[in-house]
Amino acid sequence: MTTTKNIYFTKNHEWVLLLEDNTARMGITQYATEQLGDIVFVEVPELSSETAMEEEIATVESVKSASEIYAPLSGTVTSVNEELEDSPELVNEAPYEAGWLAEIHYTDTDEISQLMNQSAYDAYVKELKEEEGQ
Repeated sequence: MTTTKNIYFTKNHEWVLLLEDNTARMGITQYATEQLGDIVFVEVPELSSETAMEEEIATVESVKSASEIYAPLSGTVTSVNEELEDSPELVNEAPYEAGWLAEIHYTDTDEISQLMNQSAYDAYVKELKEEEGQ
């Protein structure tokens, strides 16, 4: 993944890329895909649905388990990645590119300050791996 100043992360391992006009693209991180294993099904949110920060927005099922995905920002779902219906493995193969889940028109720009930047997230993951003995 190319590091960008417009990408932020949650402690639940979702990423959000800020685009233009208060739109953000979101998905799950590489670390999350490694923990889940091979993803076999993705339930994306409904178009035009309203969501709040940290509210369940999607579900990802892997060979290991099903996991809830939480909204990194509050807003309205404006686009979903329909490719995932037939190709859920895109989340494993390219979580920051072809494996994105949804786009949200976010309403509260102050919420961005509650997210981690790339270096803070990298440090968080490193700490988790050390705790796991990896």
